[in-house]
Order: sequence, then structure tokens, then C-alpha cells
Amino acid sequence: MRRLLLLLALAAAPAAAQTGPLVAGPGGFLLDGKPFQIIAGSMHYARVPREYWRDRLEKARAMGLNTVTTYVFWNFHEAVPGHYDFSGQRDIAEYVRIAQQVGLHVILRPGPYVCAEWELGGYPAWLFADTGIVLRSTDPRFTKPAGAWLDRLGRELVPLLASHGGPIIAVQVENEYGSFGDDKNYLRWQEQALRHAGFTDVLLYTADGDVQLPNGTLPDLPAVVNFGPGDADSSFARLARFRPGEPLMSGEYWAGWFDQWGRPHHTTDAAQQTRELAWMLGRGYSVNLYMFHGGTTWGLMNGANIDGGRYHPQTTSYDYDAALDESGRPTPKYYAFRRVIEQHTGITPPPVPDTPPPIAVPAFTLDATASLWDNLPAPVHVDRPRGMETFGQSYGDILYRTTIRTGASGQLVIRDVRDYVQVYVDGSLVGTLDRRLAQDSLPLTVPSGARLDLLVENSGRVNFARPLLHEEKGITHSVTLAGRTLTGWDVFTLPLADPPAPARFTTAPDGPAFYRGSFELSNTGDTFLDLRGWGKGTVWVNGHQLGRYWGIGPQQTLYVPGPWLRRGRNDVVVYDLVAPAHRTLAGLDHPILDELHADAR
Repeated sequence: MRRLLLLLALAAAPAAAQTGPLVAGPGGFLLDGKPFQIIAGSMHYARVPREYWRDRLEKARAMGLNTVTTYVFWNFHEAVPGHYDFSGQRDIAEYVRIAQQVGLHVILRPGPYVCAEWELGGYPAWLFADTGIVLRSTDPRFTKPAGAWLDRLGRELVPLLASHGGPIIAVQVENEYGSFGDDKNYLRWQEQALRHAGFTDVLLYTADGDVQLPNGTLPDLPAVVNFGPGDADSSFARLARFRPGEPLMSGEYWAGWFDQWGRPHHTTDAAQQTRELAWMLGRGYSVNLYMFHGGTTWGLMNGANIDGGRYHPQTTSYDYDAALDESGRPTPKYYAFRRVIEQHTGITPPPVPDTPPPIAVPAFTLDATASLWDNLPAPVHVDRPRGMETFGQSYGDILYRTTIRTGASGQLVIRDVRDYVQVYVDGSLVGTLDRRLAQDSLPLTVPSGARLDLLVENSGRVNFARPLLHEEKGITHSVTLAGRTLTGWDVFTLPLADPPAPARFTTAPDGPAFYRGSFELSNTGDTFLDLRGWGKGTVWVNGHQLGRYWGIGPQQTLYVPGPWLRRGRNDVVVYDLVAPAHRTLAGLDHPILDELHADAR
């Protein structure tokens, strides 16, 4: 009987998801007073080109999903304190409206901590300008800007709650807090901040791993459990014991995994995931596939993890081995999940939208170059190095320069390396230090009067667990040479939001530099820019920053969405920390996400 009621409820769902509030009833969820099984998938508006939002959401509906879940990224909307941006790619309200138009409900996960393999878990880096701040706590230096952010977000999204005629049926409180701490006062503040922002007549809930449920939950809010393949039975059993009689839902079922630089590309067992999805649905459990579609972490917004005591930054591609691949193409996993959902619900989903084939772009040359050294901004003089956030910088590179008055020979020691440092003496590269490899020193001989440059890349802030509390970037402590502390530094901030102006592309460098070129198209389409032979840096195409590349892999291509290209001339700028093996690029009709090079630069 319960299965019949669920099928009837699903069949009666209107084309546009417009309902009353979701309720956590005894034994299950109720929507408009009827049993409702959530069959959801995660897809983040910030990782999908706005031009493709509708296509991807229609594909979610065509797979049989009735709900889409999305995080909201605080640092994506408030890059500068007090200045909020909800335009263009950041128009999350439009994303939610399109979801409703294609027949999907929405579960909102506003954090403001979100993890998500996203820079600092979604927190804006400018919070670290106050060096004493304690993130993810009741420290008023944190709660004041966090509360203001949630209030501003509420103005965008509260009108789209289901109780107001919109598609948002539930809102998550914080995110996997049990993996971080157990401060119930902080959790309660988080709940109250959401309510203050207007998220009142909507279901609020918490989400944690099964072992962390006691730490990350509040007694009066429903709890859901997050887990990966193979753990469904044990995780649901633990949730049922923890909250007897309450709805059982997987807040995240990890149907894939993310990649990190220098480590193998992840592929997962689609057959196992399909069997487990069928098992969950057959028992009436609600589920959210994480990810349904991963997409791309554009720009410099990738996160990082501390794993085994080592720092590991994530790749630009967030393909995640998901049902839809990075460029929105259905995979065999997509069709397997689609069959399982259709068999369970008895409802034939809409047809799968067509996906135009990707295109290849013939090789072209980037013949205009500009040395980084010739494009430095005005410096700030300080006695000792300090983190980039204290200079008003969040992302990109930062250069620390000093003159060695008295020659010295010994170990150059940098505390701390955050995250990748190139060491130059009088303009010549003499070594690198990589936080991934726990490197913080090298032997160095410097003559009197020589210029020492430390070019530091922020490779992405940690997004998970307690290490994120101390993710200031640049040089955060000190620099010593042969045991002597170096002082008197000029600091150049290099946020890399935009490349240099075209008129400044003039020189022929052999160190860190910008490279510019163009290619012609008669017809546009998705393509994958081949960065093999290049070193380490970032790319802009027609002003869109595609993300990071690094020759070590496993990712060797950058996804270029067709709507970001144009007929006729397309402009490309590459910033590379080292001179490339060649100054040519090409667009492939397929990605390369699984090519590791241990000896790459």
C-alpha cells in the first residue's frame, strides 16, 4: 500500500513543481499531505554555464529525478565584503525558477559552509583579513558577516519557497557539521540565522555521516545521512536507530568521486551504484545522488583536502564520474539509473534531450607574450611577510621580493608554504617548494646585493574538517636564509582575475608569463582545450576564466562550453608559471582526465 501511495503521488506531480511545504511525517515525507519519496540529484549552478542550466535540469527530469539539490557558495556572491552579486552566472533565483519550470522540486543547501570541493568550503577568504577570527563558530567576527549574508540570500530565495508557490521544499542547516565539531550552540545559531533570513515556513534539516549524527544534529530537526557505495544498509540502520520513526533519506549518496592534482582519475562502480539505488528506492527511502552532474570549478575556486597529513588540491574538472559527464553528456550510468527509477516509479520519464557533438579546433599559436615581471602592480612594503588576505587579496599568486644585503649560503626556509613557491635569484629560477610534497626549504647561495623573489601560488584552500580554520595563503610566518630572518619585503598582489591589457603583450619571456593568441570558428560547439606541453597556470577564452591546468595531471584538458565561443575570432590568454614546451593549443572533441605525468613541471 505504501508503494502504491508513493507511485500515485509521483504520478500526480504537475509539470511545474509547485506545491505546499514538505513535512517530515511518521515513517516518511509528506508533500501536500501525501506520501512523497524524494528522488534527487545534486547539481551546482556555479559549476554549469548559465546557458546550459535548462538543458542540464531537463536531463535531470529525463533521468526520472523529481528534485534537484544545490549548494549556495557565499564566496561566489560576496567577493568583496558587503557587495553582493546575483547577476548572470550568479543568478541562483533564476536557476531555481528554471528547475520549477521543468518540473523539479529544489532542496537548498545554503551552508554557509558547504564543503563541495570548493575554495574554503564556500567561505570568503576576506574573513581571514581579521587574523584572529574563528570560522564556523559563534565568534561574532564570523557570525555577523555570515548572518548578513544569509539575510541577503533570503531576499533572493525566500519568495521561491514552496509555501510561497515556488519549488524549494527543504533547506539544509549547516553541512556535515558532525565531521567538524559538536557545538550545539553554534548549530542553533545557524538554524536561527536561517529563520531570521526568512526560511521559516519550510522544512529545515541536518545532514551528516552515520557515525557523526550525534554531533551534527539538533533534536527538533529531521536528520539525513550521507554515505558512499556499499554503506547504504549500515548507514540507514544507524539513522533508523538514531531517529526511530522518522523519514529515512540519504542526503548524499556518493555516486562518483572527485579528482586531485597528481593522483589518478576516479572511476567508480556503476553497476554497484545502480543495484544500491534500486535497493534504497525499493524500500521507500529518499535519496540524493551526489553528484548527478558535477560540471566544472571555473576560475580559481577549487578546494583542497588534507589527507594523511598532506595537502592535496582538487582539479578544475568536477566530472565526478557522475551520471552526466563534465560537459553534460549522458553516460552509461545515466541510462542505468534512469531504468532503475522508471522501474521503481512506473512512470516513463520525459525523453532525454539531444546533446550536440563537441567540436575540434585545429592547432593555433599564441604568438604574443608578456612577462609577469613587466606587468607587476605597485608593491606594498612590509618588514615581514604575511598572508595575502591581509593585503585584500583572496585568490591567485602573490610575489614577495627582498634584497639580500649580505651574501649568504645555507637553507632557505619558508614557514609556511601556501601553496606552491617558485624561488628566483636575480630573475633566475633556482627551485620550487610544493606544499603537496611537504617541502618548505632548499639549499641556496645568494651573493650580496642579489634580489630574492618568492612567487607563491594559492592552489586552493582546504574545504573540509578543521584544517580550513587556518587556510591563510601566501607566506604566513617567516623566511630565513642560513638561519637569519629576512626582513624588508616588497609585496605584489596578483589576483589573476583578468590578464594584462592587450597593449602590454610585447616581450619574449622565459619565466612566468602571459601568452595570447586566437582561433577562428565557422560554427561553435563544446570543445576541450589541450594543455599538454604546458606547465602550470590558468586560461581565459573570450574573457571566461576556464580554470587551472597542471602538467602533472591527471586532467590535461580544460572544458570550453560552446556558448562561450563565437563565430569568427576567439581570443585566448594563458598564464603559465614556466616557459611551455611549445606555444600552441588545440581544441579536442573529447576530454583527457586520466593522464598522469610524475615528472611534469
